[in-house]
Amino acid sequence: MSGAFERLDLRRAPGDGPVAFGAELGADVLLAAYRRGLFPMPAADDYASAFNEARFEEAVAAGEVALLPGAGDDPYALAWWSPDPRPVIAPDGVRLGSRFARRLRNGLRWWTSADRAFADVLAACAQGRQPTWITPQLSDALIELRERGAAHSAEVWEGEELIGGVFGVAAGPVLSLDSMFHRRPVAGRVAVADLAARFAAAGGRLLDAQWDTPHVRALGATAVPREQYLSALAAPADVGPLPTGALPAARLG
Repeated sequence: MSGAFERLDLRRAPGDGPVAFGAELGADVLLAAYRRGLFPMPAADDYASAFNEARFEEAVAAGEVALLPGAGDDPYALAWWSPDPRPVIAPDGVRLGSRFARRLRNGLRWWTSADRAFADVLAACAQGRQPTWITPQLSDALIELRERGAAHSAEVWEGEELIGGVFGVAAGPVLSLDSMFHRRPVAGRVAVADLAARFAAAGGRLLDAQWDTPHVRALGATAVPREQYLSALAAPADVGPLPTGALPAARLG
């Protein structure tokens, strides 16, 4: 089933809508998708799935959007996206803002870790978001990828309180950022900067912000053509284990 994406031609796929529906949402399929430049958007409920069908069934029938094998009774419950253009961030290009960077340098006592509280970060990113795309099935697949070393989180702490975090999936030289949260202003950005620094230390070359929005542009993202992103994703890479130990957040300022 992890070969479900092999027949997709992303050069001709929609850039502003889903490129495919269906397949099983397991860890193998999920990792194969990220390695091909796709990410999942599961429907939160039956209404969302029905909306997908009503909106995209003509495109599926015309062959413009693929219907993948293994879709089960409700193929529209799982959409796969590969936006064009694609926002990317260089590992040293995350912007915290000069004022906040000074606060970090001048004694703000936050500290960071990686892969210490992946499930907690996942739950915090899903909490209170309606509709949520982080479904229980997706959560299970992501946690399995974390256990395999393919998914990562960065955590920001104030004392022993988790105040921010981000998680994503590593595919070769690229780390695709799925979601972030904060319980203090800018703590989510600090988590992204921390994960970027750790990924670079492991040999990673690029962060993928997935959706081109004003928020990710402010974070430091630059939109590139999807073809350019896919070329970067396919480049040879020697990425080692992510450094996970506790570090002072002040170093990021």
